[in-house]
Amino acid sequence: APGGAADYVARNISVPLGQALGQSIVIENKPGAGSSIAAEQVAKAAPDGYTILIASPSSISVNPALSPKLGYKPSDLQPISKVTSSPVVIAVYPGTGINSVKELIAKAKQDPGSLNYATAGNGSAPHLAGALFGQVADVKMTHIPFRGGSLAIQSVIAGDTQLTFGTPPSVLPMVQAGRLKGLAISAKERSPLVPSLPGMREAGLPDYAIDFWYGLFVPAGTPPAIVQKIFEATQFALKQPNVKAALEREGTDVSLSSSPAQFGKFLAEDEKFWVKLAKSAEVTVN
Repeated sequence: APGGAADYVARNISVPLGQALGQSIVIENKPGAGSSIAAEQVAKAAPDGYTILIASPSSISVNPALSPKLGYKPSDLQPISKVTSSPVVIAVYPGTGINSVKELIAKAKQDPGSLNYATAGNGSAPHLAGALFGQVADVKMTHIPFRGGSLAIQSVIAGDTQLTFGTPPSVLPMVQAGRLKGLAISAKERSPLVPSLPGMREAGLPDYAIDFWYGLFVPAGTPPAIVQKIFEATQFALKQPNVKAALEREGTDVSLSSSPAQFGKFLAEDEKFWVKLAKSAEVTVN
């Protein structure tokens, strides 16, 4: 959705990517179904390099594994490169009075199911981050899915839901503005990307850690020369100092693959983690 992490990353890389390709890049938001609507549209597009998907593990690994009735398979998409990696941010509505991860866990144990956490949708990386948190902390919270990360964040700001496991570009500006209370990031240790928030070891839940990535994909069958051209343009775009700096300001790190083939091998291993987590947490995708 507009204002979400994928939108933010795409807009930051679109200008230098377009410069490298000699083409204007148009960002087209297709929210809903954990990004599966966007993924299906790209999977069914002409394999000519003019339609590119920015995606997270949600639409590439999780949703296809949990919902075989989707209109696409992961093999319908050709990997180009991973582009970014970041933790999620655990943040609460200030009116909850919760000021730390330990207080969050205590509240969840005191009244199981009473805390509602908002995310970008069923099967999204933030949803699975919340599900894993519940497993590790041994607490029960209620998941409230939205059609995008920005909509989920707005619900917490309004107090309609109590907390979120949100992407840094969606959450950090609201934390810095005092509209949300940041508790921690989902990395083991405090990160220079988000120096104001503790990591999970410092926050008191050292066995919990999760991060997520975004990558670029094109329809399967795209000619290898075009795949390589987009890969090289992506390398150029993400290595621009202003792009790296803009992403870092929002808690996101540049994380590039060494080749499309290497990204494909990464996805094969990464899928095992996400699918195992989704199934163990009994995540369902409607």
